[in-house]
Amino acid sequence: MDYTYDPENIFAKILRGDIPNQTVFENDHALAFRDIAPQAAVHVLVIPKGPYVSLDHFARDASADEQVGFMQAVAAVSESEGVDAGFRAIANTRSHGVQEVPHFHLHILGGQQLGPMLPK
Repeated sequence: MDYTYDPENIFAKILRGDIPNQTVFENDHALAFRDIAPQAAVHVLVIPKGPYVSLDHFARDASADEQVGFMQAVAAVSESEGVDAGFRAIANTRSHGVQEVPHFHLHILGGQQLGPMLPK
């Protein structure tokens, strides 16, 4: 698997401060911000600060501290966004998973009743 990271992707630019965002949460290892084209009442993206292309790349190569910091960001977002009734966490991966940005990111969607995950 090729995990070559493109440092010019939009999330890398957001991490560098080249592109503004609506930050929801930040720690040493992750940044969470509102999606610019929300698909639900709550739609926040959580991204690692390290150069990871996809979920499997992050799971394989990120340090334990990076992985814990990322998961703590997910917990903080779910708490701060008030998705107590439930939420969906989605990581689109590569072309068949319809990943649009080649930087691992987790979509946190909630704040409303969500439909089926995939059409029948």
